[in-house]
Amino acid sequence: MAESKSSGLIRRLDKLNEFERQPVTLDKLQSGRHFAGVFAGEHVAATEFVIGALFVSKGAHTCDVIVGLVFGNLLAVLSWALICAPIAIKTRLTLYWYLRKIGGPVVMVIYNILNAVMYCILAGAMITVSASAVRIPFGIEPETGFFPTDIRFVFVVLGVGAVVVTLAIWGFKKLAQFAQVCSPWMFLMFVAGALAMLPAIVADTPEIKSLHSFYDFWRLADAKIWPGQEGGLGFLHIASFAWLCNLAMHLGLSDMALLRYAKRASYGFYSAFGMYLGHYLAWICAGIMGAGAAILLKTPLTELDPGSVATTALGVAGAIAVVIAGWTTANPTIYRAGLALQITTPNWPRWLVTLLAGAVTTIIACSPFVFTKLLGFVALYGLLLMPIGAIVFVEHWIFPRIGLTQYWISRKGELVNRPALIAWGATLAAAVIVWLTGVLHLFFLIIPVWLCSAILYIVLSYKFGAREKLPELPEEEPPASQFGRPDFSDVPDLDGPGTNYRAKKSRIYYICGLIAIVSLVFCLGISIWVAGGGADVYAGRLKQFHKVLLYATVIYFVFGTIWICLKEKSEKKGVE
Repeated sequence: MAESKSSGLIRRLDKLNEFERQPVTLDKLQSGRHFAGVFAGEHVAATEFVIGALFVSKGAHTCDVIVGLVFGNLLAVLSWALICAPIAIKTRLTLYWYLRKIGGPVVMVIYNILNAVMYCILAGAMITVSASAVRIPFGIEPETGFFPTDIRFVFVVLGVGAVVVTLAIWGFKKLAQFAQVCSPWMFLMFVAGALAMLPAIVADTPEIKSLHSFYDFWRLADAKIWPGQEGGLGFLHIASFAWLCNLAMHLGLSDMALLRYAKRASYGFYSAFGMYLGHYLAWICAGIMGAGAAILLKTPLTELDPGSVATTALGVAGAIAVVIAGWTTANPTIYRAGLALQITTPNWPRWLVTLLAGAVTTIIACSPFVFTKLLGFVALYGLLLMPIGAIVFVEHWIFPRIGLTQYWISRKGELVNRPALIAWGATLAAAVIVWLTGVLHLFFLIIPVWLCSAILYIVLSYKFGAREKLPELPEEEPPASQFGRPDFSDVPDLDGPGTNYRAKKSRIYYICGLIAIVSLVFCLGISIWVAGGGADVYAGRLKQFHKVLLYATVIYFVFGTIWICLKEKSEKKGVE
């Protein structure tokens, strides 16, 4: 009788889940260039404006930044390629549904609610970043405190939030396509802004007359950009942060949802496009922009927001960059939060759940602390969710090798995996105590927490019944191993899910694409022209740069948008 009630409750809880439950089929697998584009686009975003400048304001040293980011981002790439991707291509499932098999519906529900809350806070930071640019025409001073000091800033945030949430509800597909146009321009804005600010930093450094070599740049960086300070971020802090910045995605396995479409596990190495274009080059460029803006505005960097920094470096185009970076990051984040929250609102339409998630996000965004404390929040976010990745990794790879039964919770028909909850909660509680007492910095808790979660889960599972020989799962929910290691030799490179064709492109398509590329090259060229100017011509060149950059930006978006629309149209014809 008890078993019957338990099974009935499990079925009701399963109805709350809106995520895909079936493995990805071979015809939906995607090409390597798709993953390169996705990783590059997702990791060149609004957070880069904030994090790059925070390294400067937190007293990091040049060598620690340049070298630390190399190693930290390498660890992140390896985590995607060696931990996340193999499980994703073996199961072809999202983490959410795979977690249902391992942890039971209760653990899945708890995980998704926590994930949704973290997404709301992160999206709130991105709305605040966008608002930091929108506030400028209204004459509102930068907001960098814990609470806003000008009520007009709150209204700006509410306005930006309303637009972002509306777009997330109505136009997610179109916004995703527009984000493809934004990504290369966004990356170029980081590079152009850094180049444009270098002469201002040189002019403020008497011992360096000009930049003729990388050695000159290094000396300049030591003097004015990342001079370092006692108690500031060191090499291990920088490397650890670069690793844990996306901890929930790689070691936490959230990106199983993306990598389940990969043909092979090696596609996890495409994450390098995001790490070294976004979390390396863009962070460094943002730091240079921040240092240069602080010099030109004669204001400490801690009192400047992303809007001030980008506008000083890039003019109106910089304000546009901050706004676009904010909403292209906030939109999918709010959308994901809405998806995660649907597990508690099974009868509500998706638009309503997304609206409520967006409302909460916008309220959070009214407090500037959500971006000023971004380093700590990102670290905490990854730390909170990463133990689930360790638990899934252990059950997927370790259990079969030590004689424990995979998916024992699902096979026994239990609601909750108690060892998983205990291991998750206990390691987090211990980590928080260690962090708050100052024994270890938050950034250094990755390895101890992952290992402790994994070991504790193995021990508790052994005690709670994972040793039992249990019947296989029913036919409608086959074990993930059935889908492992398929032969992909006959699978073609795809432009997108289910699109195996070569669509004919019009002449206008190629012309628009060419004009868009030329405008990007022009943006880069004019930024190099500014960087090459001496102190006597720099001010005049910077003003011309701001004006021309805006024109080139408008041209790029006009023709880039036409290009993406024609591309979509030709693909639809190809399908037909």
